[in-house]
Amino acid sequence: MRLLLIRHGESVDNVAGLYAGSRDSSLTNHGVLQAKRLGAHIASRQVTIGPIRHLFSSNLQRAYYTAEAIADACRLQDGDSTSAVTLDVIRVEQLREKDFGSSEGKKFGNKENDDGSESSESMRLRIDRFLDHHLCPIIDQLTPENATVVIVAHGIILNVLLKALLSRYPLKSPSPLLVGERSGSEFLAPWSNTGVLQARLELSANTAHQLDEIKIHLTLEHMNNVDHLQGLKKTRGGIGSAKFDSRQRTMDSFFASASKRKYEDAKD
Repeated sequence: MRLLLIRHGESVDNVAGLYAGSRDSSLTNHGVLQAKRLGAHIASRQVTIGPIRHLFSSNLQRAYYTAEAIADACRLQDGDSTSAVTLDVIRVEQLREKDFGSSEGKKFGNKENDDGSESSESMRLRIDRFLDHHLCPIIDQLTPENATVVIVAHGIILNVLLKALLSRYPLKSPSPLLVGERSGSEFLAPWSNTGVLQARLELSANTAHQLDEIKIHLTLEHMNNVDHLQGLKKTRGGIGSAKFDSRQRTMDSFFASASKRKYEDAKD
């Protein structure tokens, strides 16, 4: 099976350069376009990576709406009548981004020392709960199959998740993709907006037939892959960076007539 770990699309706080953390920052119009590109790309690759069997997301809207774009694209490709599995986004609180305490909403570089930020230990505990109650049982079941599980979350918590996964499912062989191991950084991998880490999980050759002693190893295939964003440019005039308004009929119709009407940003 394969596992895709994905960061959400561009958010309003990303553009403003703010510590977002647990703030429920909206996607920008550009972020929505990124998410749609991502969804179409993943849906088109199901022949190679296997059908998306489970789709998890942080319960913050920037992650949830990115995940929903993936689900929508997969439903559109499969068709409601032929899809064997109804693909719904499962929102999980444990996948929320690090809480920056009183530094939330402040500009990057202006973080307070004693701001009550969530500790690394706290993040690891909630990720372990997610693994125990959600992901690991699925991995045990799907590892022998050609299937994929997708998780959409945030840059810091995705690094915590990656470390936790590697502690349970060791690398089949050393990976040059882990930038943190080379630099000594606490972050093993980078995640751009809608960047995709693709990993393969498989049974070890010497234990594949020993059901009472099954070992699963992980192989990193892609890191921070953003091939789906090739050619995508932000609309001029600040429209792309503005908060996405879900009352709009479609993003395509909005951008097609953006020059003919005044854009009214949605109120916070």
